[in-house]
Amino acid sequence: MNKPIRNLAIACLALFAALLLNVNYVQFVEADSLNSKNGNRRVIDEEFSRDRGSILVDGDPVAESVKSGDQYEYQRKYAEPGLYAPLTGFFSYIYGGASIERSQNAVLSGSDNRLFVNRVVDLLSNAQPKGGSVELTINSAAQKTAASGLEALGKNTKGAVVALDPRTGAILASVTQPSYDPNRLASHDLNKVEAAWKELTGDKDQPMINRGTQQILPPGSTFKLVTAAAALKNLKLDPDSKVKGGTTLDFGGRAGSYTLGNENGSNCGGNSITFEQALNVSCNVSFGSLADKIGQDKLDAQAELFGFGRDYLEGLPGSSSRFTAEGTDLDVAQLAQSGIGQYEVAASPLQMAMVAAGIANDGVVMKPYVVKTVREPNLQVLEKAEPEAISDTPAMSAADSAKLRQMMVSTVERGTATSARISGVDVGAKTGTAQSTEDRPPYAWFVALAPADNPTVAVAVLVESSDTARNEIAGGRLAGPIARSVIEAVLEK
Repeated sequence: MNKPIRNLAIACLALFAALLLNVNYVQFVEADSLNSKNGNRRVIDEEFSRDRGSILVDGDPVAESVKSGDQYEYQRKYAEPGLYAPLTGFFSYIYGGASIERSQNAVLSGSDNRLFVNRVVDLLSNAQPKGGSVELTINSAAQKTAASGLEALGKNTKGAVVALDPRTGAILASVTQPSYDPNRLASHDLNKVEAAWKELTGDKDQPMINRGTQQILPPGSTFKLVTAAAALKNLKLDPDSKVKGGTTLDFGGRAGSYTLGNENGSNCGGNSITFEQALNVSCNVSFGSLADKIGQDKLDAQAELFGFGRDYLEGLPGSSSRFTAEGTDLDVAQLAQSGIGQYEVAASPLQMAMVAAGIANDGVVMKPYVVKTVREPNLQVLEKAEPEAISDTPAMSAADSAKLRQMMVSTVERGTATSARISGVDVGAKTGTAQSTEDRPPYAWFVALAPADNPTVAVAVLVESSDTARNEIAGGRLAGPIARSVIEAVLEK
């Protein structure tokens, strides 16, 4: 064989080997990512013809596939769509999937590698592959109660409720208003699907956003729980320790002088009050002063131990809460504002529920999760949630968390959070009314835990806006009754 022919043969062999390697790489390495990619029409055509698995709440399907009688054989159907849409998401021929429908697509569609044996059995029996089921952690009674509470504030209400089991991190309720109907996006009438998508994505109220996990806003005085935790740890305070009270706190700052005042010009009960009294009446002066003594680094570190700075929830879209923008060096006035949950502090309802849950769980903040169990089509368990802490370092010591729970209980008994009172149950809570811009009303917040001696539920409520008159907006007035009702629903079940 002459040299040119030999070189050509070697080149062809090399190209053939490269082609063989690429085919194997695509089939075995990239297969999962290519199959799960939104917009893969071949896969979508195939999956739309399958009996897709159900998404369950308390054993009942909130998303399931039913016979359609058309070319796709099965139609995705969502029960109580507005109630569960932020959790289930949608499964659409054109727009792919969202939320649990997307994150658990491999199991629901039956393409998960763990279902390989099932697929082989289906192939041998000439049966259509079936998807597995996903059971959520949601307490249906708490979910419905939370939704009813927001709806009662009026049709123009925007807000969210998130409730957790502080012992495990399981999400017991996650409600957003306004919501949407995923049935419209799952329709097999593709013209109607496109029209629905255009309407929903163009809506200024953003009904497809999960306000409980994705939207971060100033938490206002509910953040004082984080400042209180840092003060207990770093300043060695007790509930009866004396702190600064009074009407105002004056600072000099980069932008000039600044005066921090209390709501309605209150003096919080005197120039020197107890730490517990400061939380009871939500004294801005006290917590602004404490933030200055704690310092930015330690307050930032305390927020991080509660979960700020990271998105710990898997399976649902979310946003990281923040104490301050990265690289910001706060002056004394800005630090005081941050200590009361203003300036650049921004948190999601999930994050503030995690704060309450950490206090409830002796200082240990558990990683939130919404998928409880994943099962094969034959109901055999494929995967079961294993609760875990977000960090090896607790947010607080057990002793300090007990002190803060005591302060939160007294805030319900004789402070700003009386709307959370439940007969025969010790409830701990904190209100928040966060200022926004001059052209929009404040945000009403409320966080709570119960029963205080052995908490099994922690809840955060945000009322972003409603039909309520501006001068009547307050966390205790708008959000407190919703939190109380959700706690009652969890405790009664």
